Amino acid sequence: MSKNKKIALVFGGFVTAVAAAFYPIFFYPLMHNTEYREVQKMNRAGVNQADVQPVGVKVWSDPFKPAGK
Repeated sequence: MSKNKKIALVFGGFVTAVAAAFYPIFFYPLMHNTEYREVQKMNRAGVNQADVQPVGVKVWSDPFKPAGK
C-alpha cells in the first residue's frame, strides 16, 4: 500500500471516530428532542432554578426551543 493511501486511511479513520463520538452527543438529541424534553421535565420537577443558579448567571432556558419564540 502506498504512503498516501495509508495517510488517507488514518485521516479517514480519525474523521470517522470523531463523527461516531458526536452522534450520541449532538445529533441524536437533535433528532429526538421531544423525548429529551420529557426526560428534562421529570428531572427538573420540583427544582427552583433561581435557588440553585449562581449569582449573576442567566437562568436556564430550553435549548430545544427555536430562537425568537
